[in-house]
Amino acid sequence: MKEKRMERGWNLVTGATGGLGGAFVQVLAERNEPLFLTGRSEEKLANLKAQLQEKYPELLVEYTACDLTDSEDRTRLVSALRTACERYGVSLKRLINVAGADIQKPLTEYTEQKLLFQCRVNFESAVSLARSSIEQGVKEIINISSVSGIYPMPYFAIYSATKGALTSFSLSLREEMRGAGVKVTAILPGAIPTRDDVKEQIKGQGLWGKIAAKPPRFVAEKSLLAVSKNKGKVVVGFANKLMNFGTKLIPLPIKLKFIAGRWSKIRKDSF
Repeated sequence: MKEKRMERGWNLVTGATGGLGGAFVQVLAERNEPLFLTGRSEEKLANLKAQLQEKYPELLVEYTACDLTDSEDRTRLVSALRTACERYGVSLKRLINVAGADIQKPLTEYTEQKLLFQCRVNFESAVSLARSSIEQGVKEIINISSVSGIYPMPYFAIYSATKGALTSFSLSLREEMRGAGVKVTAILPGAIPTRDDVKEQIKGQGLWGKIAAKPPRFVAEKSLLAVSKNKGKVVVGFANKLMNFGTKLIPLPIKLKFIAGRWSKIRKDSF
């Protein structure tokens, strides 16, 4: 069993107790791949570990609660992972950056605290953990970006900008790691029906929302397949691919006006 674990390696999953993070955890657990989980809630992580080990008795699971916006907390997370690698003789195989904050409102309604929170959890923490993971010999990095980062999005500006930056960073890092044995993939899903507020938002978009949205497990499986094939950027779902392709020739001012009209009445601050 130990040899098998060494071959597979740890999967560091951020946002592990959320909808998409939880989907990655379930898929990897079914494959008996060692899991190192993190999230903000110690209680939720402990419950998740207990559930996984009850269902999969041979599965190796460790966790460390972490506020990813705090650099000292991230340092403690990396140290805990390094200790787990040494204790079990299992190396780090894969980093899956899932954690994110989809706050949606005009910039003038942000507090400084909330502004920094969203930028740090969506972008800074992913970059920081990517660097630390490379130092620990990681083989695959999955960064969960979004189709919302393809174009600027008024009233969703911080989320859009941070996700666009994450995609750009992923592609740059992938080139830097070429020949170093590290695969880096940016995943761009559309809406994912996880929390109730997201489900209501998808429902409000009518038929297109229903077609474009993909379940968390679908996104997780597509992500793992994409990084195994060393793809740089993957837009998840045919409808989202069609949207991405079909809007390329539309002038940006027209797209901005349309997006602003669509999102200006929505307020979302779940974190």
